[in-house]
Order: sequence, then C-alpha cells, then structure tokens
Amino acid sequence: MERLSCTGSSIRRRSTSISSHTSHHTNNDDECERVSEAGDIGDRALPSTRLSESGSIRSSFDIRPEENEVVVSTEEEEILHPNSTLSTGAIVDSEAINHETRRGLPKLLDYASCMVHLAVFGILGVLTRYLLQKLFGPGIGNATSNKTLLYLDLPSNMIGSFLMGWFGIVFKGDISNVSEHLAIAITTGYLGSLTTFSGWNQKMLELSVSGHWLFASLGFVVGLFLVAFSIIFGIETAKGFRWLLSKLSMSCGSGNDGSNISTKVDSNSRQLTIMVMFLVILIMLWGVCGVLVKAEFRHGGNAAELWFACMVGPIGVWIRWFLARLNGRGLGKAGLLKWVPFGTLIANVSAAFVMAALATVKKAVHTRDCDTVVSGTQFGLLGCLSTVSTFAAEFNAMRESDYPWRAYAYALMTICISFVIGILVYCIPVWTKGV
Repeated sequence: MERLSCTGSSIRRRSTSISSHTSHHTNNDDECERVSEAGDIGDRALPSTRLSESGSIRSSFDIRPEENEVVVSTEEEEILHPNSTLSTGAIVDSEAINHETRRGLPKLLDYASCMVHLAVFGILGVLTRYLLQKLFGPGIGNATSNKTLLYLDLPSNMIGSFLMGWFGIVFKGDISNVSEHLAIAITTGYLGSLTTFSGWNQKMLELSVSGHWLFASLGFVVGLFLVAFSIIFGIETAKGFRWLLSKLSMSCGSGNDGSNISTKVDSNSRQLTIMVMFLVILIMLWGVCGVLVKAEFRHGGNAAELWFACMVGPIGVWIRWFLARLNGRGLGKAGLLKWVPFGTLIANVSAAFVMAALATVKKAVHTRDCDTVVSGTQFGLLGCLSTVSTFAAEFNAMRESDYPWRAYAYALMTICISFVIGILVYCIPVWTKGV
C-alpha cells in the first residue's frame, strides 16, 4: 500500500511538471498563432475547411512523442484519474460543428462563393482607393503627392486600417454571425484592396531614386505610426459604439446589446442565392470595365489604367487570400516562428518586388500601351495583392501581446526586405543605365 502511495505521488509530481511545461508551451504557441492570425487566415476561415481541420478530438494529454518529451502512459493516467471520461462538451461541440457545416455549401461551392465575394469587394476597394487618391491628392485636397513623405496612398491606408478596427476586429464576429463570406469579403476583399503596401513601398523608392533619402525614411516611419494609430483609433471608437448600442438597448428594455444577430445565412438555398447575386454583379462589373478599357485604351491615361486595374484586381485578392492560410503555421513541420504571418509577409514582399520590376520596365519601354498595362497592373493586381489593413491588425495584435517587440520586428522585416529588393530591382537600374 505504501509502495502504491509512493508510486502515485511520483506520478503526480511528474504529471504536474509535465502539465506545467505543456501548459506554458501550449499557451506560448496559442499566443503566437493568435497574433499571426489576427488579420487573416485565408481559406481556413471557411466552414467547409474548418470541419476538415477540426475533425479529430484530442485529449489534454495527446502529446506526440518528440525528443526529450515524456508521455503519460495509460496505466499512469488510470491511477491518476480512474474515473476520467471523454468530455461530453467536446462531443457536443463536434456534433454542432458537423451539423452546422452540413447545412452549408459543399466545399467546392463554398470556395467559389467566397471567391466571388472577394472579387466584387476587391473591385470596390480599388475604386475607393482611386477616389481617395484624387480627393486628397494634387488638384483637390493637395494633402498628398508623389514628392513628399505624405504619399498618395496614405489616406486609403489610414482609412482602411481604421475600418479594420471596426469590421475586422470589434464587429467581425457579428458580421460572421450573418455570413462568414461577408466577413471575409469586407476584411480581406474590400479593406485589403483599399490599402496597399506595394504602392507605399514604391513611392518611397521613387523618392530614394531622386535622392530624397530622408523623405523616404520618414515616409516609412510616419506611415507606420499613422497606420498603427488609425487601427487603434478604429478599435476604440468601435468599442465605444458597441457600448452605446448596449446602453440604448438596455434603456429600451430589449436586453440585447446588438451582438446577437438572428439573420444568419446558413442554409444552402440562401447561400446559393447570394452567390448567384454576387456572380451577376461581378460579371456586370467586369463587363462594364471591359467596355470602358476598350474605349479608353487607345487614348491611355488614368481612366484606362483604372478600368484595367479593376479587371485584374480580383486576381491579386485571390492570391493574397490563398497565401493567408500560411499565417500562424510557422516554418517546417516544427512550426518555427509561428508568430510571423508568413502569408501576409510573402504577399507584401512579392507584390513590392513585382511592382518595382514593372516600374523599371515602364521606364525602359515608355510607350502609351505599356504605361497603361503596367500602371493598371500595379494599381489593380499588385495593389490588391499587398495590404496594409491586415498588416496593421497583425502589428497591433503583436504590440498588445506579451512580446510587443515582435510587432516592430515584423514591421522592420516587411519594410526592410521590400525596400532592399526594390533598390536592387528599381533604383540601381535607374542609376546605372538611366532607364
């Protein structure tokens, strides 16, 4: 009996040590994933994909035997918890997920519906970004220009980050209660296309190639500060608005704070109807843009570039959405550096690289047709491939985590890699060959 007691005590001590180590490791991993997935997780947010990734139920001691790890055996677990059974809550949650997913669209249609949503909202984001450039740029507002650190896309990046605080953080859950596709379309499609990192980086490269290195450096610093403040301001105002709604609901005696929405689009017929509606809208938008491109292409200019940008913009949104599934995954099988949103990082850096390369081509060729195609691709496809709103959400989540230095490391990583590649691809050819 004494031996059994000693055995139990030893097992409890080992279990406590393992639990403490496992809990700390798990909490750290959870936080890394949380900050990395704060902005976007791509197609992993779809109901059909969530089921396939959450199909297995694991117990708290389901630890894979890696090197230097201890696994509690079945006999030891029975001694520690002789009456333990599988949590019924996990079973109920799994059944609820299965029931909810079965009510939705099949996986292929789920993807198609989401991509149609993204395309429509992506085009709207391109149009809004163009209007903001004209409103605040030379000719009307005169607040931004290509020759100062207040670059043309700064207002759209600030407004997009502000709205990300509203619809991408505070009210995203409420929008998802209506439709997951709508939540993805607003955050990834509209706000991701309204903001652009590649355009920001390219304007700083153009300042650098003209010798304005101070303006370029300050442009990154000031731009990062304004974007970071914009999303904070958006979150705080959205929380205040939610509190106001709660007070108004309480004063009316409804007892509802406005967060419980009962109009969820969860049936096959509703989702199919909305998908067809958005598909018709997308076809109409593409048709109108195609007609306008054909009419304006021979003349060149901003109009032709805009309509061409609207036609190719959805391609950039789709690529960024698929890349976003890498966020929170880390590198390799071990999942190293999970706190780095590699999907967003790859999207921003690759868009900045291609935009710099196309700017070099544009300077070298310099024909009307080439300028139209290159500028339209830069503004549309690459502007939608890169994003500042998602970047701002990730930056803010890291800044508020237990490791705030990661936010600045992530920002430096994104800016420095993109800027150095841009110097190699754009600035050096301009300096050496005078293209």
